[in-house]
Amino acid sequence: MTSLVRHVTFDCTDAYTLATFWAAALDGKVSDEDFPGDPEALVTSEAATLLFVSVPDAKSVKNRVHLDLQPQDRTRDEEVDRLLALGATPVGDHRLPDGRGWVTLADVEGNEFCVERSAGERDATAQ
Repeated sequence: MTSLVRHVTFDCTDAYTLATFWAAALDGKVSDEDFPGDPEALVTSEAATLLFVSVPDAKSVKNRVHLDLQPQDRTRDEEVDRLLALGATPVGDHRLPDGRGWVTLADVEGNEFCVERSAGERDATAQ
């Protein structure tokens, strides 16, 4: 094996605040070694390991890479509602009348991510 992705790294304004949002979104945990004001914060979860690094530059354009979330124990729409309650903001609604599609949200620093249908929802429309 040549390489593994150790974690996905996000440049951000406030590493700890953004890590706290993503820890809640992914039912993960911010590292016990990270505290408010730290320049880096690590989130571990079953879904992924994410590293947030504070940088002086503000986000200025659409992400070139983004995360696609697939809820495991709730529907897409329930997950969207949960993430909005955590502080995400809507960016684009790509849901179709037949139930397919996704919703694009932005995290608390404006990084876009998508919420797809759960596996159960996908199976129900594949029939």
